[in-house]
Amino acid sequence: MSEYTLHCFGESGNAYKAALMLELSRCDWSPVWVDYFNGETRQAEFRAGTNEMGEVPILGHKRLKLTQSGVILDYLAEQTRKFGPKSEDERREVWRWILFDNHKFTSYLATLRFMINFTKTGETPVTEFLRPRVISALKIVDQHLAGQPFIIGKRATIADFSLCGYLFYGEEIPVPLQEHIHVMKWLDRIRALPGWKPPYELMPRGI
Repeated sequence: MSEYTLHCFGESGNAYKAALMLELSRCDWSPVWVDYFNGETRQAEFRAGTNEMGEVPILGHKRLKLTQSGVILDYLAEQTRKFGPKSEDERREVWRWILFDNHKFTSYLATLRFMINFTKTGETPVTEFLRPRVISALKIVDQHLAGQPFIIGKRATIADFSLCGYLFYGEEIPVPLQEHIHVMKWLDRIRALPGWKPPYELMPRGI
């Protein structure tokens, strides 16, 4: 049995954040597929016994069960002593960007991607609301990366893995990335990390 388990499905960028960290840290881990698209996370049994929030990812390690990608990334950085902050200043900067990601980046991008690619809504007032906010967040990250190779400086950390989670889905990304030159170069640097794999190579697909 693997040391770590990750409840996930391939389409989840939040689960990919955790899967990427596990893979890059060379952890002994295995995915546990969650049938999200057929409603598994909405079932009472899942919410009572697996995650009351009805979400993935869920990390299992020893007797612990952890949810929320930022918490999982932080825990894995502590356990593996890889990709974590090395000072209190770095710790605050890592969390500043993880919170920005959760509130302004992933939250908008993931919802827009889900509507366009999976629920097939086409353009609606909601997508028209989300798209400029995604682009605005991308511009913030792009400008930040103009002065350094990774989010908090010269090395990759869990802040990078949080922010990049939804950006490795190719044609599923509902906004153009090419105009964000520094983001594109940053993604190339993450791809170059030993052990990097794209989402659908790390986790089973749901559809």
